[in-house]
Amino acid sequence: MIPYVRIANSILAILTGVLMALLFPPYNLVWFAPIALTPLLIACAREESRWWRFAYGYGAAIVYWVLLCHWIQWTMEHHGGMSGALAWLCFALLCLLKSLQMGAFALLSGSVIRRWFAIPAIAALWVVLEWTHACSGFEWLNLGNAASDLSLPLRLAPVTGVWGISFVFALMGAVVASLILRLHRHPAVWLLALPCLVLLPDLPAPRKGTAGAVVVQPNIDDETVWSQELIDNTERQMRLFSLGVAGRDHSTDVIVWPEVPAPFYESDSAFVDQLSSIAKQAQAGVLAGVVARSARNGPPLNSALLIDENGNRVSRYDKVNLVPFGEYVPWPFGAIAEKVSTEAGDFTPGRGVVVSRLGGHGVGTFICYESVYPNYIRQFASSGAEVLFNISNDSWFGKSAARYQHLLIVRMRAAENDRWIVRATNDGVSGVIDPAGRVLTTLPEYEESSSRLRFGYVAGKTFYTRHGDWFVLLCGIAVAGALATTMLPGRYRPGPIDNRPAGYQPGYQPAPQLLREM
Repeated sequence: MIPYVRIANSILAILTGVLMALLFPPYNLVWFAPIALTPLLIACAREESRWWRFAYGYGAAIVYWVLLCHWIQWTMEHHGGMSGALAWLCFALLCLLKSLQMGAFALLSGSVIRRWFAIPAIAALWVVLEWTHACSGFEWLNLGNAASDLSLPLRLAPVTGVWGISFVFALMGAVVASLILRLHRHPAVWLLALPCLVLLPDLPAPRKGTAGAVVVQPNIDDETVWSQELIDNTERQMRLFSLGVAGRDHSTDVIVWPEVPAPFYESDSAFVDQLSSIAKQAQAGVLAGVVARSARNGPPLNSALLIDENGNRVSRYDKVNLVPFGEYVPWPFGAIAEKVSTEAGDFTPGRGVVVSRLGGHGVGTFICYESVYPNYIRQFASSGAEVLFNISNDSWFGKSAARYQHLLIVRMRAAENDRWIVRATNDGVSGVIDPAGRVLTTLPEYEESSSRLRFGYVAGKTFYTRHGDWFVLLCGIAVAGALATTMLPGRYRPGPIDNRPAGYQPGYQPAPQLLREM
């Protein structure tokens, strides 16, 4: 291939990485979502070499991860005890590993891109490879998360989860690429199903919550050197924030403390007694982030302790999905990286979902980074949780866009499961999200504050809540069929550049007289 063509293709691939990053905070240019993959697909269609196609996708992904998640380097440097150079090295290795999925997407897309079924096959392939991020050590934003403020495509969330929305955006990107390159006859026919989105049930209309939660945002400095006196002062301050609002009337169902860097231990009986005292005085449940132990002197657990309005312990949920570098160091970084967490040993994961009863209602709590796993969060609602609480310490992100990216992810979980989500964080963004993924109320960021926020209970279950990632499985079957078709023997498979004469048929051999004339 002519070198300048590959240079142009490389620029197109980089453009896809830029467009995808622009979809999310701090930019929020969501209208690029339908064409974000188009430049990369054009590059793949014009490229004969499989390895060059892989390189285009790999390069696009590196650009995307660097632009979207550069805050990881800051976190590892400022909270992980690394030098700036070492933090950049670890971040670079993470980007190199995470880019493999998009490289595979580009390589495989090129093998089917001229088939009549290419457009839906490419969209299905994108969904399958996007789903694999959860299996590769770090998951963050999916393409479908860009639709959190787009009410029409968001109607898919309760049916297919975020995956169906990612499919729609990838499908649109493939159609645009086909139109530009004239790869297929009438490629827009694949978009004829999109108007059917209006036939799906509309998202829940905005409504006022019927229950009350006091959300406490303590704004504790992550770098605090703790002494017993400082711990006691912090606990008293948390009590004042809790009762200062909850004690004014009896419209509070639960007081929610966030996941915080303070050493609040379940084994500290005085601390647990204080939680019980607050619950009895406010006549409300108390949900607090604590550090627990899996056994006596065993590894630590990142946990949420629930106390009922009578001061009795209800349950403890132990975080199952741990944060890479924050709570454990993934391979192959163990030899060079330290952890953000101040715990002496690696956290150990919990055993599974916990749904508890509080005030006659089912409640579920997930902690921080767990919000990125759609199929995991829906298990809380499937198990009977009528409201979800998300406690988090987003101060690890500093004042970067990561906290707003995290909020965007949590909003999608609310829409998928038709559930209210109450968020309590150390320094923001704390607030309430309604069952349509709308952010109704937030507390001021980077300030000590507490406020009573209204939320509601929902008992019904969405199709996605009941059946999980069924759409990903369907896409996987479709991709397997599409790739198998491209490998069938005895079939002519036209490449990106086809110089055969019009009307060429497989197996055709010109007569000797015609050969002499040619």
